[in-house]
Amino acid sequence: MRKPVIAGNWKLYKTIAESVALVHELIPLVVGNQRVDIVVAPVFTALSRVSDAVEGSHIMLASQDCYWEEEGAFTGEVAPKLLKDAGCSYVIIGHSERRQYFGESDLTVNKKIKAAIAAGLRAIVCVGESLAERESDQTFAVIETQLKGGLADISEEAFSHIIIAYEPVWAIGTGKTATDAQAQEVHAFIRQLIARLVGQPIADAVRILYGGSVKPDNVKGLMTQPDIDGALVGGASLKAESFAAIANF
Repeated sequence: MRKPVIAGNWKLYKTIAESVALVHELIPLVVGNQRVDIVVAPVFTALSRVSDAVEGSHIMLASQDCYWEEEGAFTGEVAPKLLKDAGCSYVIIGHSERRQYFGESDLTVNKKIKAAIAAGLRAIVCVGESLAERESDQTFAVIETQLKGGLADISEEAFSHIIIAYEPVWAIGTGKTATDAQAQEVHAFIRQLIARLVGQPIADAVRILYGGSVKPDNVKGLMTQPDIDGALVGGASLKAESFAAIANF
């Protein structure tokens, strides 16, 4: 059985104080829930303080991005080992907003995955198509290109540290959500593709999350699908009550 993951991507929201307050509010709402891995991803500046705040709970910490070098003259970047030092267990890599606004490519995704795993982090690797790509029947081709590029030369052993997040770009922050069947279709394709790339046992074990306007009122239907193993939650993770409702689905 694949243990579900419910991860909250806070994006560019919340001061340090607000971030700490949010997890303090969240912890008692999920305290008895050991059925899922619960992850929160604050902004860089809040990571260390949130790490302290969740100590003793089963909530884990993620960064929203990383760089692929350990150190050097790379102004503004944050290395995986520094994220580990700040208390992170996970890092989100290749989010559609990083691809859209900051030039993230399959090549840089690949470098970041390797660096993150080498530093002892789990990588939540994002893939997904735009509305134009879906409407032109390019969904599977886009996903395949992103996965093959992002996961190039990744060892079979490393896959135990990788989680895939399918995020249809057209459903992020728009209020639109893929139907349960649409999400399952792409998740099944991703699992089949991983089976072709690295074998069925690894494909059966890898967890694949859905990300795209996940809310308390649609998470149950998504989670009944056989190949959906959790959610990468955006806006609904910014309030403890709604995020807890998703985690406690």
